[in-house]
Amino acid sequence: MRGGARMRLRGMIRKESLQILRDPSSIAIAFLMPVVLLLLFGYGVSLDARHIPLALVVDNPDTHTASLTGAFQRSEYFAPRPFDSIQAAQAALQRRQVDGILWLRNDFSRRLLATGNAPISVMVNGVDANQARITEGYIQGVWQAWLAHYARTMGRPLKVPVVVQQRVWFNPALRSRDFLVPGLIAVIMTLIGALLTALVIAREWERGTMEAMMVTPIHIREVIVGKLVPYFVLGMGGMLLTVAMAVWQFQVPLRGSFWLLTIASALFMLTALGMGLLISIVTKNQFVAGQFAIVMTFLPAFILSGFIFDIGSMPGPIQLITHLVPARYFVAILQTLFLTGDVWPILLTNAGALLIMQLIFLALIRRKAHKRLE
Repeated sequence: MRGGARMRLRGMIRKESLQILRDPSSIAIAFLMPVVLLLLFGYGVSLDARHIPLALVVDNPDTHTASLTGAFQRSEYFAPRPFDSIQAAQAALQRRQVDGILWLRNDFSRRLLATGNAPISVMVNGVDANQARITEGYIQGVWQAWLAHYARTMGRPLKVPVVVQQRVWFNPALRSRDFLVPGLIAVIMTLIGALLTALVIAREWERGTMEAMMVTPIHIREVIVGKLVPYFVLGMGGMLLTVAMAVWQFQVPLRGSFWLLTIASALFMLTALGMGLLISIVTKNQFVAGQFAIVMTFLPAFILSGFIFDIGSMPGPIQLITHLVPARYFVAILQTLFLTGDVWPILLTNAGALLIMQLIFLALIRRKAHKRLE
């Protein structure tokens, strides 16, 4: 790079850096918003089911029913409430006071003593299908554990066709926070990269400074690089803040390499910056650019990246659309590095996809950016 070009580029970077420092909203988006989002999602959003309100109805109380209901009372997953009749329990279920009913009928102990196994009646509120499946699974787990304990106590084998020995990999504590927080980093970096750069060129057009810039000897490539570098540094600073909070505040394990995480974050940040800058160049209006950035970058990153909703459970056409969302690849990298480690096939495949998308956005920016009035 020749001396004149180097000086122009330095001047452009300094101008944009001063613009960031003088604009409190940019600092807030880069550093305050990640903290707020992490605190909201880390503490306020949980996919874990704990202390589920469960109605217990026992028609004929005895030692066996007391032993089974005690198993539910000792479980961390349930907050049992006794009811005198099934009618009262059903009324509580309709009023959403409980999420499920466990009903032990009159013949429970008789059938248990006769066959070593006795059915139980379970009713679950199915308004929230995911919560209903979780509640049903937890009830089944407590019931099977109690049956196995009862069989050992009575000295008889428990007749079950299949014995399941569970082993949970990568997130043995089954904490949804360990799954959500890494994915949230991708959403935060999308907001920082796309939303901030979506305004930079549009702001120049609205303030009339773009026309003044056109009469200077600065090349359009220098304008693009000068706009990207300060926001890249700002975005990487936000990334370091969110990773620090994830590891030390929320105790999410980072099993992979921090340097691989930094490289992948840099790839994704450049992709997000490219998306935002392309939106800014095309729209030339800050309000329109901001709306486009939210609709075209933030919402797909939130919904279609696998951050919360499993991509494999989506319809086939939607799964194809997710391949156009850069955050999908970054979420896969983040969850792998945080929860699994340095799994190279996953890391290289998704990093390659980010690199390709980054080059596509930069090529489109170069094609659309001109030093002329249109």
